[in-house]
Amino acid sequence: MEDGKSTGPKAKWWSRPTPGRTTRTAPDEPSPVEDTAPAADPTATAVADDGESRTTAPEAQPVDALPRPPAAVPPARPMTPLHEPDQYSTPPYGGPGPWAPAPPVQRPVPTPAHGTPVPPPYAGTNGAGIPAPPAPTAPAPTPPSAAPAQPAAGFAPPPHVPQPQQPQPQPQSPAPSAQWLQYDPWGAPRQPLTNPGPPLGAETGRRKSRRGSLFIGAVLLALVAGGIGGGIGAYIERNGGLTRVELPQTGRSTGGRAPDSVAGIAASALPSVVTLHVTGATESGTGTGFVLDRSGHILTNNHVVAPAGRAGEITVTFSGGETARGEVVGKDSGYDLAVVKVTGVSGLKPLPLGNSDNVQVGDPVVAIGAPFDLSNTVTSGIISAKDRPITAGGEKGDGSDISYVDALQTDAPINPGNSGGPLVDTDAHVIGINSAIRAADSGASEEGGQAGSIGLGFAIPINQGKRVAEELINTGKATHPVIGVTLDMKYTGDGARVESKGAAGKPAVTPGGPGAKAGIRPGDVITEVDGRRVHSGEELIVKIRAHRPGDRLDLALTRGGKDLSISLTLGSASGT
Repeated sequence: MEDGKSTGPKAKWWSRPTPGRTTRTAPDEPSPVEDTAPAADPTATAVADDGESRTTAPEAQPVDALPRPPAAVPPARPMTPLHEPDQYSTPPYGGPGPWAPAPPVQRPVPTPAHGTPVPPPYAGTNGAGIPAPPAPTAPAPTPPSAAPAQPAAGFAPPPHVPQPQQPQPQPQSPAPSAQWLQYDPWGAPRQPLTNPGPPLGAETGRRKSRRGSLFIGAVLLALVAGGIGGGIGAYIERNGGLTRVELPQTGRSTGGRAPDSVAGIAASALPSVVTLHVTGATESGTGTGFVLDRSGHILTNNHVVAPAGRAGEITVTFSGGETARGEVVGKDSGYDLAVVKVTGVSGLKPLPLGNSDNVQVGDPVVAIGAPFDLSNTVTSGIISAKDRPITAGGEKGDGSDISYVDALQTDAPINPGNSGGPLVDTDAHVIGINSAIRAADSGASEEGGQAGSIGLGFAIPINQGKRVAEELINTGKATHPVIGVTLDMKYTGDGARVESKGAAGKPAVTPGGPGAKAGIRPGDVITEVDGRRVHSGEELIVKIRAHRPGDRLDLALTRGGKDLSISLTLGSASGT
């Protein structure tokens, strides 16, 4: 102890003293050095038991204590430092040494070169996309001039190096750490989440409560939505939609139709048209008729009422639906006309009769009837031709039921059931009685039923019908005009040839008849009637029956190759 140095071996800062060779007395409870230790008096000394002068650390001062003047230090022997002071305080020449506690920051701390600028610290986020405040910084480390930390038990402190003493001001608050100490190159910057969630460590009970509330709310919402949807669905099913659809439509018209239009003609004529249902012992049928007068007389075709026979039944149905029983007043197969009368019916509306001689080809016409028992059917067309010689009937085979008609041809659709119905003009006047049609295949379909219209319909001219109807109503029979000759119906040449001999040995020219008086002889061929060409015996009959008995006719004939002209007055014969 001559120079104030220890006599024992000298301890180095990097070496641990040999156990059992402690030369200095350690304090009873050494305190570890903290980053925020208050400033202490670095020059305080104490006298050890062995008489050596040692530098001792003063007791820790409170942080909020005011700075005190440095205590007087007795003069000590100058000592030569082992090394130059390190201004960066880096080991092995600076503190803290291996005996000091680990620093609070566990990540490697970069040490930039002196004067190198370091970027500011990255604030980062808290994991939920919310910027986090900067982490609290530790106070700056104590410079080398500060008092050395108390060595741990069993360690010798390094040799004391005197430093110039300067008063250290007490900081008002913890000083922030150096800027470069907060830069962490190993820490990746945290990016905000797409859907930020609650921060870690949130209360689990509160989350469970919130989930339960959300679940209950979802259930209630589903129930309410289901009820509303069910109500809307029921309303749509019952009413056809949320809104009632109303399509634009023209208002109801109160005006009528022109009298000469089809609708006007039909409206005027329909109340006078009736439907006939005929039932006989062996057959039945349906036809049409129209009212002739207020007495209940109805005109129709003979072949419509023929199935009733003598004991059959005829039911007349009017356009309004009323029905009545009808009886046959008279009929004629040669004209194919019949008159039926109903009784006990009031308010009958007769259908006006026109004049068939005034009809021209191409005039519009309307046909009314009950085709296939469809009552009050209206069809329209035109007059296609006039004076069409047609024959109908002939089912009996003896010719007694054959009708000869100088008919009006029309393209107005006429079908089975239209027979006996009126053919009217634009004034709703009757100009013909629908009686026959020309079918494609002899009047019958392939299935065996009645054929339909192909646009070839025929009507008895009303002038002829009127005369016959009057006779049937007045006498029950109709008269036929005759010339008193027998015709050869098998003659195939042009014209109508008179037979050489009559039936049953009778003469072909009736003695004293109209033909005999005019000079007609057996074998003559009649070629014209009133200037119109005749091509067959049926056509000659049709032309003659188009007139009344007592009418005068001009005939052209050939006899032995010579052309002759004669004139005669028509006789009369009773029809059937």
